[in-house]
Amino acid sequence: MRDFSSKTDRRTALKTIAGFAAAAAFPMPAIAQDGLMEVFTTNRILRETDRDANSRIAMDAIGGPDPIVSLDTEYNLQQVAEYYERLAARGGWPEPPTSIYNLVLGNNRSQVRHLREYLIYTGDLSQEAGVSNEFDSKVDAAVRGFQARHGLQINGKVDEITYWTMNVPTSERLRQIRLNLDRVRALEGKLTERYVNVNIPAATIEAVESNQIRQRHTAVVGRIDRQTPILRSRIHEINFNPFWTVPKSIIQRDIIRLMNEDPEYLTKYNIRIFDGRGNEKQPHEINWSTDEAVNYTLRQDPGAENSMGHVKINFHNPHTVYLHDTPDRGLFSENQRFHSSGCVRVSNVDELVAWILRDNGYDIIAVNSTFASGERLDVSVRNPVPIFTTYFTAWANRNGVVSFRDDVYEFDKVGRTEFPEIA
Repeated sequence: MRDFSSKTDRRTALKTIAGFAAAAAFPMPAIAQDGLMEVFTTNRILRETDRDANSRIAMDAIGGPDPIVSLDTEYNLQQVAEYYERLAARGGWPEPPTSIYNLVLGNNRSQVRHLREYLIYTGDLSQEAGVSNEFDSKVDAAVRGFQARHGLQINGKVDEITYWTMNVPTSERLRQIRLNLDRVRALEGKLTERYVNVNIPAATIEAVESNQIRQRHTAVVGRIDRQTPILRSRIHEINFNPFWTVPKSIIQRDIIRLMNEDPEYLTKYNIRIFDGRGNEKQPHEINWSTDEAVNYTLRQDPGAENSMGHVKINFHNPHTVYLHDTPDRGLFSENQRFHSSGCVRVSNVDELVAWILRDNGYDIIAVNSTFASGERLDVSVRNPVPIFTTYFTAWANRNGVVSFRDDVYEFDKVGRTEFPEIA
């Protein structure tokens, strides 16, 4: 039997060689050559770059044990402020041109030079990396570092939100640093050995002990029109598998509208209606075309659909807000986590509850066992833990890495640095 495959392979090889010879005799247009060169360069860079490792490095750079509010943070911010002052005096970093938009690892084009230059000014790319046309592994790491510092999705691409964040001028960042330096100083001396700090602009939570962060948690905080209040209190009680009593503001703003859109809404989510004497009413007994519902108590039963999830963390305050679990955990992966009506949702809440209740004899296993049991249980915290909700849009760690967040409630805009609610 004849070997047709070997002849075919040889024939293909000969055609390929002939093609290369023709290309040598008749050079491709410059644009085509550049395109082919970019393909080769892109493939090489993609092979050589560990993007996951670059993301981990970016997150490690903004981490560390120092809490946002500390003497160390004050010193770190002062050092960063001095650099930004020198930079601003020289005119600041260059305004990024629109041509850097959508640049990504592997690109080899002149626009990358502008991106490299910008990242050197911000300190995300070392001066030794230099300016060239290559979006290589070092630039990928620098973009991811920039995104981590600004609380953006870490993808290494100059996407829309990354581009617009890069367009904030040096002078505005310097102003943020100065405002937050004053906020740190105002809180010094008011902190205790052990406390919880909810930083609203970052939508994050720190559990702090002995001036070291013991736990970090992603959070969801109040939207702009239903802000999480600035406050100072003590966590005194944990409600396991709680009921949720719907605030009257939510009944008025949300529930009435939802019931008009879907009359089965309360039934689907196990929310029951009670009058002032504790008698249960049926949804069809309420006139949903009016505000009548605010005269009743709406209470959601414990369970998988409960808006507070498995646990509610209580602290006295005049705003009736609290920390809690949530069945909607997908929100924790978003950049802008401002969705609540003022309360704070906590990721990995079991770890925080175990830390709060450790003097009560609870550990992570006991907490999760109580969650799983579905038992309604209220536990008084043996040693109430101080809690602060604060507003920091800039802070720096001991590595000199400065982080920024958007001025979501516009406290920076009006220059607010003192919060009597905490003092």
